[in-house]
Amino acid sequence: SVRGRMLNSLIPFQRLLPAMKASVFRHGMNLWPPYLFAGIHVTAISDDYRHIRVELRQRFWNVNYVRTHFGGNLFSMTDPFWMLSLLHNLGAKYFVWDKAGSIEFIKPGKGVVFTEFKLDQAMIDQLTAQAAGGEKVLHWFENEILDARGDVVARVRKQVYIRLKPDQR
Repeated sequence: SVRGRMLNSLIPFQRLLPAMKASVFRHGMNLWPPYLFAGIHVTAISDDYRHIRVELRQRFWNVNYVRTHFGGNLFSMTDPFWMLSLLHNLGAKYFVWDKAGSIEFIKPGKGVVFTEFKLDQAMIDQLTAQAAGGEKVLHWFENEILDARGDVVARVRKQVYIRLKPDQR
């Protein structure tokens, strides 16, 4: 369909992602200016993209007026990773988009804070089964951002859109 071709042309990088080694992708993300200057650092991506760890390092240039992490940086450190993990694990037959997100601030973030993304086979199976008929699937993922002591700094929810591409339905 015309709509399907238009959507496909909007995301040409999506075709490249499944072939990209996780280590190369990690280095690229760490050099990406919005992450580099915000102090966001991807510390680990497993070869199968099912485990990702991201840190936000506090620097003099990325703190707010009260010397804690900007809330926007806390949210940014979670932004693309559920989508990217799913893109690599579902394959090129699917559209995968971030749809919505929210953050709840629990306590001020100071020093190094981190979060992890863990995608297991059961979740992949569940999502592919829900999308098998060609319907859109909207799934909420949750992360906690923790400080060095393991205290929760923020809770983030991300909704991801998944759907088989038109030629796969």
